[in-house]
Amino acid sequence: MHEFSIVQALLDSCEQHARSVGASGISRVCIRIGALSGVEPALLATAFDTFKLEGRCADASLEMEIEPLRLECNECGYQGEADGHRVLCPKCQSPFTRVTGGEDMLLLQLELTGTDKGAAAHGADS
Repeated sequence: MHEFSIVQALLDSCEQHARSVGASGISRVCIRIGALSGVEPALLATAFDTFKLEGRCADASLEMEIEPLRLECNECGYQGEADGHRVLCPKCQSPFTRVTGGEDMLLLQLELTGTDKGAAAHGADS
């Protein structure tokens, strides 16, 4: 179950960001998960709740935005959402498509608590 290692990397990144601006805690973590990222949202949420217990994320909530698979068709020029996880063009059924979105997992936003304003300003300047 690779969600555990993904969550550990996510928590490490959150800790690093919070530390860089002098925040004592994180109240909210917002991420985007692509439909083809290989990450199972329910398992990720469980892993997050399990591993967040120590550190700045102890009281953080996890918000997940699921990004649908997006395609560009080389045959008819269609650009948009795919049918579920299918990489066939939903307009002309061509297999000659290119995936343009929905494969990544991104950290979108952190809501920090107890931020040292001096450290935050210094962090923005570096």
